[in-house]
Amino acid sequence: MNWKVLNNPAQIEEIISLSETTPVMIFKHSTRCSISSMALDRFKRNWKEEDTNKLTPYYLDLIAYRDISNSVASKFAVDHESPQVILIKDGKAFFDQSHMGISYAEVMRQV
Repeated sequence: MNWKVLNNPAQIEEIISLSETTPVMIFKHSTRCSISSMALDRFKRNWKEEDTNKLTPYYLDLIAYRDISNSVASKFAVDHESPQVILIKDGKAFFDQSHMGISYAEVMRQV
């Protein structure tokens, strides 16, 4: 996958702007959690290059950037969870899932 790394709070505004034309996915990953690693691996294995035309994926290491993770939760009015997938369109979160509920197929159905 060609992830954009979310490591600067200013990128949240970039995501909002980008989501006006293309849905954006934020994958909040805990590098200390085996469930998070499994969910991330499932995404990587299932991702198709043409999916980049449908969705812009961002990766957030929430252990290293917990303050950004908190800002994402606040800005998009979602509960903080880990791991978590959040889909954003027109500046608003319209789908989020966590833990074993994270499904590549469901994310792609949503976009």
